[in-house]
Amino acid sequence: MLNLKRAAGLFLAMAILGLGIFLGVRLGRVLGPASIERAYNTPVLLKQIQTLSQLVTVQYVLEKAEVWDDPPKDVLSQFFAGENRVLVLAHGVVKAGVDLGKLTPDDLRIEGKKIIIVLPPAQITDAYLDDAQTKVIERTTGFLRSFDKDLEQAVRQNAVEDLRRAARAGGILKDAEDRAQAQLAGLFLQLGFEKVEYRSANGLPPKLLDLTPRETVEKPAR
Repeated sequence: MLNLKRAAGLFLAMAILGLGIFLGVRLGRVLGPASIERAYNTPVLLKQIQTLSQLVTVQYVLEKAEVWDDPPKDVLSQFFAGENRVLVLAHGVVKAGVDLGKLTPDDLRIEGKKIIIVLPPAQITDAYLDDAQTKVIERTTGFLRSFDKDLEQAVRQNAVEDLRRAARAGGILKDAEDRAQAQLAGLFLQLGFEKVEYRSANGLPPKLLDLTPRETVEKPAR
């Protein structure tokens, strides 16, 4: 009689355990996508994105010959005194990036396994000369004139602005935006998303990426 009661109790426990597993699987299938959406549609997802902020940068290394002429102020001195002149070969670095720290929860939206994100515009973050490789090629002092000590500094400042403009014209902002999108695509893929739609704060057309890996079909050898 005792063994029968133990067997019945064991059978009941196994039945309850089996029912629990069954209900857990069924509820997981029904509520799975919604629970994932709730988990990622939180400041936690935003925090994970912002950890990439320091990685999303592009660097251009540029060189430019910069000339600065300093003629005399009055007309008479122009005939006799001559002009001061500095020629510098400027070697500089220009950096650009997307500041993901500016993202807010309103810039993220999740639709199933698709995420929509509005990225801040890319911007130049730094521009400077490499003093070790920047060289003064020519320094000329006009007759009857003293050399202006601030002239070379003015040339260097002007060179930095010229390099900044050259990097912008060369597409550094577009490269920074592409780098940011690539970094985020890798993160979203790891989090289980299948598509990402990038929207620009500047009103540019949206860009949709399919994150699911595509199988490559090998062509039979001829």
